[in-house]
Amino acid sequence: MRSKVTLFLIFVLLCLPVVRVGAVSPGVREQTVYVIPVYGEIDLGLAAFVKRSITSAERAGAAVLLEINTFGGLVEAATEIRDAVIRTPVPVMSYVSDRAWSAGALIALAAPHIAMAPGSSIGAAQPRPMDEKTVSAIRGEFEATAERAGRDRRIAAAMVDADVEIEELSPKGKLLTLSAQKALEFGYADVIAASRSEALEQFGYTTVRVIEMELGWAERVARLVTNSTVSSLLLTLGFLGLIFEIATPGWGVPGTVGLISLGLFFGGRYIAGLVGIESIGLFALGLVLLLLEIFVIPGFGVTGILGLLSMAVGIVMAFGSIQAGLTAFTIALAASLVAIVLLWSRIKKSRLFQRIILSHREEQTLGYQGPRDLSFLLGKHGRTLTPLRPAGTAMIDDERYDVVSEGGYMDPNKPVEVVKIEGTRVVVREISEQSEE
Repeated sequence: MRSKVTLFLIFVLLCLPVVRVGAVSPGVREQTVYVIPVYGEIDLGLAAFVKRSITSAERAGAAVLLEINTFGGLVEAATEIRDAVIRTPVPVMSYVSDRAWSAGALIALAAPHIAMAPGSSIGAAQPRPMDEKTVSAIRGEFEATAERAGRDRRIAAAMVDADVEIEELSPKGKLLTLSAQKALEFGYADVIAASRSEALEQFGYTTVRVIEMELGWAERVARLVTNSTVSSLLLTLGFLGLIFEIATPGWGVPGTVGLISLGLFFGGRYIAGLVGIESIGLFALGLVLLLLEIFVIPGFGVTGILGLLSMAVGIVMAFGSIQAGLTAFTIALAASLVAIVLLWSRIKKSRLFQRIILSHREEQTLGYQGPRDLSFLLGKHGRTLTPLRPAGTAMIDDERYDVVSEGGYMDPNKPVEVVKIEGTRVVVREISEQSEE
């Protein structure tokens, strides 16, 4: 029991963000600044890391510096970081080292103070999809974020909406991207600094204890697998792996790859704190219902539909976005259907399919004989060998046949005539001795 607790504590510690503490001259009272890197694609894994890092800074009573260099990413992730920056009571600064485009621009604008490196830029935040509803929502988010820090809301709107025109700065039909100098001129940068330390000095942090937040190995894995492209790929591989496993005898590589892919998909999100056990439970329930529909319940009905719906809801909850979740689920489902069509000939020969479908055949080529055609007996005479109650046996043309009387009981050794043939059922009627002659 003690060893299990120890292993659990080690795992938790590895999942926590790694920190590096900068050196400070002895005897000097320093200010603490948590430096949080916002690099690469803005994804949900990064959002979880930034929020945890801000929480750590709050506990230490330290300031926060967001060091930004990104082309953008998921709007959902950017708004989560934006909300965390706005709500925190500790001082927050943004330092754009190279570029803060798209979702990165929203994160930079959320900080009350912005520093930009020479040659850096901020803006170019056109959303995808570019429908009116999405553009309006993101534009409003940018405008509200800019207003909180006393910045010109029109400039923030021009970064999102190409229809916004600002004289001598942003012509109509062009998205706005500000260089460091332009950003300083129009109040979208407070200082231009060649380095992080210079930016901190200009913001009044002359003697600082810098704590650099770094992703732990578990968070790096979580961030990789929560990437939008990687997530869709893992989901598709998971579905395809299980389908390929059905098409091959025994348990092998495809099924293992499929389970690992699904495990990484949900496990990465669980480690990053993006999903709870309910999302995983819904997906597992849907998978079980689908398997029951395929292997136990004949046909395809309510159970199968409920299974697909449960899986879709679990995936949407895991993505945190209806559009992203349904898109990934649709891609995985379409790829699975294509795989089923291409592998249909192999699937039909698999042992699993043979258990589901009755494939036993009784053909003449396999030595099986169909029922005899007894129509030639119609009108022929014979004698009962046993009592007919009403079924029994009769001798017709020196051959025994199972017959049924047309009426009720009939004694043995009675003359009969075949009056009806119904498949293999021979119906007879008693006749007189003279008729038999």
